[in-house]
Amino acid sequence: NITEAAARRYVETDIGGRYVDRSWPEFAVAEIDGEVAGLIHWRADFIEALHVMASRQGQGVGRQLLSHAEQAIGTAGLAQARLETDTFNLPAQALYKAVGYVEKNRYPDDEWDSGFTTVLFEKRL
Repeated sequence: NITEAAARRYVETDIGGRYVDRSWPEFAVAEIDGEVAGLIHWRADFIEALHVMASRQGQGVGRQLLSHAEQAIGTAGLAQARLETDTFNLPAQALYKAVGYVEKNRYPDDEWDSGFTTVLFEKRL
């Protein structure tokens, strides 16, 4: 659980805003009818984050965002795209496999110490 002090520090120091400012060149946001439908963030060949609003899942938003990031990664001269998800996120795993990603490894989620298992996927571009 996140403590109240940690949440307050996050808001007061604008961690989210600074993250976006620092990473903006590698961000893409999908909008439908003027509303955010999803976003993707990549760094080098690694897709750091892919989020699609629940109301927009299953409408191709995730596929379009992945395609956009993959094009940018390829344009940068990189031969593959990599990303991670957790074993419990079966819809994400199904999407990644459907668009050509291959599972390469599984390991404990040490970054967040969640007790979950992380799945690494790769796709040749």
